[in-house]
Amino acid sequence: MIEKTIVNERIKKHKIKEYIAKTLGRSKYSFVEIKKTPLGEKVIIHTTRPGLVVGRGGANILSLTSRLSKRFKLENPQIEVSEIEQPDMHPMSIAERIVSHFDRFGTRGFKMIGYRELRGVMESGALGAEIVITGRGVPSSRSKSWRFQQGYLKKSGDVSESAVLRAKTVANLRSGTVGVNVNILPADLVLPDSITLKKLPEEEKKEVKPTKEKVEDKKSEKTTKKAKKPMGKEKSKKVATKKAEVTKENKVKTKTKTTTAKKDENITKKSAKKTVAKKKA
Repeated sequence: MIEKTIVNERIKKHKIKEYIAKTLGRSKYSFVEIKKTPLGEKVIIHTTRPGLVVGRGGANILSLTSRLSKRFKLENPQIEVSEIEQPDMHPMSIAERIVSHFDRFGTRGFKMIGYRELRGVMESGALGAEIVITGRGVPSSRSKSWRFQQGYLKKSGDVSESAVLRAKTVANLRSGTVGVNVNILPADLVLPDSITLKKLPEEEKKEVKPTKEKVEDKKSEKTTKKAKKPMGKEKSKKVATKKAEVTKENKVKTKTKTTTAKKDENITKKSAKKTVAKKKA
């Protein structure tokens, strides 16, 4: 019994959506939500042009509420009209715009419409988008399906099923039926395989401003160093001259010693010769 009630409720909601689409028209709204509240059933109509849905003095809403209560036996139906803030990011509004253009002007300029809508989606900040136009009504000799895509779009996995926004509509034309599929990957979605590299914070070098006392100390040190440098050079010159004088004195002393030793040797030789001559005599 529970399963039957769930199925019947779903069928009822689908019939209500079809009835609203017939009464308002495709170009006037994007999609419809039906919610149950304690006061009754709430019907929210999302549209890019709320003025056309409401009508003059709310005439369209009043007539729609009375029809829904009589035809589908809704208890105290409440209709709300909410404006879509970003129509280029909503796939159903894009698909309805394409279909309404086909109803008014035909499918001759379908490429121009496809690229224009795709450009609008990407400029609004989407990560990726895809528009597919298929059917017998497409004027083409090669293929009956045209795909307009740009950016990054997931085709499989959990992201494609849960995160990708999808919409499908059909345009019934004289030349044949044309189907429009719109898929959009929203901009605020964080993909599980996305990697972001963080920059390490650079250490800020703090400039230490020296105080007045330190500056004066440095100046005094510099002056003392400058005064000491020439004194050091003079001392080194004096030491070098003293060393040279000492070496000269040592050389003179060694020469005098050698000369005195030679004279002593000559004297000893002469005395030895005299003694030898006396013995012979």
